[in-house]
Amino acid sequence: MKAIQIPAPAALQVVDIPKPEAKSGEVLLKIKFVGFCGSDLNTFLGRNPMVKLPVIPGHEVGAVIESVGPGVPGGFEPGMSVTVNPYTNCGKCAACRNGRVNACEHNETFGVQRNGAMGEYLALPWQKVIPAPGISPRDCALIEPMSVGFHAVSRGQVTDIDTVLVIGCGMIGCGAIVRAALRGATVIAMDLDDEKLELAKRIGARYTINSQTENIHERLLEITEGLGPDVVIEAVGSPATYIMAVNEVAFTGRVVCIGYAKSEVTFQTKYFVQKELDIRGSRNALPEDFRAVVRYLQQDSCPREDLISQIVTPEEAFAAMQKWSADPGKIFRILVKF
Repeated sequence: MKAIQIPAPAALQVVDIPKPEAKSGEVLLKIKFVGFCGSDLNTFLGRNPMVKLPVIPGHEVGAVIESVGPGVPGGFEPGMSVTVNPYTNCGKCAACRNGRVNACEHNETFGVQRNGAMGEYLALPWQKVIPAPGISPRDCALIEPMSVGFHAVSRGQVTDIDTVLVIGCGMIGCGAIVRAALRGATVIAMDLDDEKLELAKRIGARYTINSQTENIHERLLEITEGLGPDVVIEAVGSPATYIMAVNEVAFTGRVVCIGYAKSEVTFQTKYFVQKELDIRGSRNALPEDFRAVVRYLQQDSCPREDLISQIVTPEEAFAAMQKWSADPGKIFRILVKF
């Protein structure tokens, strides 16, 4: 079968690999769409230390069930639209013992620590297949990245009395905006790109800040009547935005970090104490986060077309990744259609 492989930095090729079969307890999926995410871009650029090349990328999956193996329970029928939970968990580490399997110490994510989903077929345990009735396979590829943003909102314990600043309006940041708005919070979206900020308004942000053209500190004080946001969700992963989150959050506020900073970050740690902050990491997503995104997309209020920048064939994927790497801030989501 046809698959996409990243064999080395700045390289991407279409390869032929054996078609998998559904073994006992497994479901065979016919892959329809797979999204490229930021971790795939970093792999392509040679900046992902968790990846061992060559690797088949991809963990944002839109598929239909092709067949089921023996031992699979009812509810998984050929032709169903599904997505995939692309993480593993060992069941033994501290995170797993505490029920937070998304943060498993020994997690292996598709396309990162193991080969991913960018091929024509994929076989995996039925427990990792998430039915998405009423959602097209194309839109199923949006579920996983949005679920990461949904999970960050849960980590921030966001409620309807909170003002939430989301730094970065990429796909994961948009997921956080949606979830915070659904919980009744007042959402402030921040980004460098006005088009992304306009989209943020359409999915639930009440206020927007262009961090390139506006005074961030003054705008936040204006919006929050001098208090600062109760929750700041960092969805960029740069030293500047990490420091901004700590500096701008309200006293006794919560800072939720999703992005990975690629270099060391120097904090004024006095703010940790003076503000008595809760600083929390947010990694991957839990099954309930996936279910919440499925329910949101089933309501048909999401501007899905605006969340997809480009749909390409496997043969066009290399050129698309080159274009994205040249201007990462302008590309929202690239889907590969199989």
